[in-house]
Amino acid sequence: MDRLTPAELRELFLFERLDDAQLEWLAAHGHIETREAGTPVLTEGDAATCFFVLLEGTVALCRTIGGQRIEVSRSEQRGSYFGATQAYLELDQPTYQMTVESITATSMLQFDADEFGPMIRTWFPMAMHLLEGLFWGMRNTQATVGQHERLTALGALSAGLTHELNNPAAAAVRATAALRERVAGMRHKLALLAQGALDPAELPALVKLQEKAVEQVAKAPKLSPLETSDAEDEVSDWLDDHGITGGWELAPVLVAGGLDVEWLETSLRPCPAAITGSAVYWLRYTVETEMLMNEIEDATTRVSTLVGAAKQYSQMDRAPFQVVDVHELLDSTLVMFGGKLGDVRVVKDYDRDLPRISAFAGELNQVWTNMIDNALSAMGGAGTLTVRTFAEDRNLVVEIGDTGPGIPPEVKGRIFEPFFTTKPVGEGTGLGLEISWRIVVNKHHGDIRVESVPGDTRFQVRLPLEATGS
Repeated sequence: MDRLTPAELRELFLFERLDDAQLEWLAAHGHIETREAGTPVLTEGDAATCFFVLLEGTVALCRTIGGQRIEVSRSEQRGSYFGATQAYLELDQPTYQMTVESITATSMLQFDADEFGPMIRTWFPMAMHLLEGLFWGMRNTQATVGQHERLTALGALSAGLTHELNNPAAAAVRATAALRERVAGMRHKLALLAQGALDPAELPALVKLQEKAVEQVAKAPKLSPLETSDAEDEVSDWLDDHGITGGWELAPVLVAGGLDVEWLETSLRPCPAAITGSAVYWLRYTVETEMLMNEIEDATTRVSTLVGAAKQYSQMDRAPFQVVDVHELLDSTLVMFGGKLGDVRVVKDYDRDLPRISAFAGELNQVWTNMIDNALSAMGGAGTLTVRTFAEDRNLVVEIGDTGPGIPPEVKGRIFEPFFTTKPVGEGTGLGLEISWRIVVNKHHGDIRVESVPGDTRFQVRLPLEATGS
C-alpha cells in the first residue's frame, strides 16, 4: 500500500506545522488512493467514512439540486482536502455534504475518519474546543435567530391581518346601525302611506314597485364622477317638476341605486299623484336598505375571506406534507401582506394549468413570506410586485419580481449565506433567504435562482413537479 513519508507530509500545507511524532502517525495511517478521470471519489449523502487530501490531478465538488448535479467548485491545488471534514465533532451518523468527482486522473491521501477525527482532538485540544464551540454556537444561533425571524414575521403579518379584519368589521357595524335607522324610517313611511289616499287595491302595485327597485339596485351601473353629477341633476330637476321636496337629498341615493329619470317615469306612472312624493321617499329607504345590506354582505365576506386565508397560510389542522395548489398558498400569503402593500401594485401571472404538487405547505408559505417581504422592502412602499408561475424543465417555477433598485453584483453571490444582510443593523437577521434556501433545496429538492438589474429583480423558486419530502 503506497504511503507518504513524514518529510513528504510536511510539504502539505495542512500538516506543515505538525511535530515529528504526529507526522509519523499520519504516515502510518494514511494511504494513497487513485481515481481515473470521470470517476467519483465520494458521493453526497453516503456515510462520511474517509478524509482525503489531494496530491495530484483535478477534482470537482458538486451538490445535487432539483434532481440535477451542479458543480459548486473545482480544485487542482495540492493539499486541498475534502470528505469527512467534520470528523472531529463526533457527530452521529455523519454524511458527505457534497459529491467529489475526478476530472482528471487523481491521487489522494486517504485517512479513516474514525481514526483521524479522534487524533485531531488529541493533538489540538484547545483548537477543537474552539472549533466545536464555534460550530455548535453558530448552529444554535442560527436556529434561535431563525425562530425569532419566523415569529417576528408572523407578528408583523398578524398585526396587518388585524388591521385588515378591523376595516370590514367596523364597516359592517356602521352599516348595521344605519340599516336599523332606515328600516325604522321605512316602517314610519309605510304607516304614512296607509293613512293617505292609498287605495288598498293599489298596495300590491306599490310592493311590486319596491321589488323592482331592489332588482334595479342589483344591476346599477358604475358611473364616473361626471356621469353621477349629471344624473343627480336630472333626477333632482324631475323631482322638483313633480312637486317632491328635498330633491337634492333624494337624488344621490336614487342615482346610486340605478333609479334614473327614465326608471322613475316608467315605474311611478301607475301611482296616484297624491302619494307619489311618499312613494319616492319609500323608494329612497328601499334603495338605502338594499345598499346597506350589500355593504354588510361585502364586509362579512371579506372577514370570512381573510380568516380563510389566515387558516390556509398557517396550515392549521393540516398535515405538514400534503398535495397542494401553489396558487392557493401564494394567494393566502398575499392576503396576509394586505396591510403592508401600501401603494405597491400586485400583478398575478398564474399558469392555472400547473398540477398540484406534494410539499410542506406551511414551510413554502414561509418562503413566499421571506421573498415578498424582501421585495416590498426593496421597493420602499411603491412599485410593482409580480408573482408568476410556470412550468420549465419538469419543474414548477414560482417567480417573485420587484421593481426595486436591484441587488449589487458584489453581494449577489452572498445573499443566501447565513446572517448576511444588506439591511441596516437591527432591521434584518440575514436568515430569511438562507432559511428559504434550506426549505426549497434540502426539504423539497428544488432550487432558488436570482436575476437582478436595477428596476427588475426576480427570485425563482423551482420545485420538482414530482416532489418528494425529506
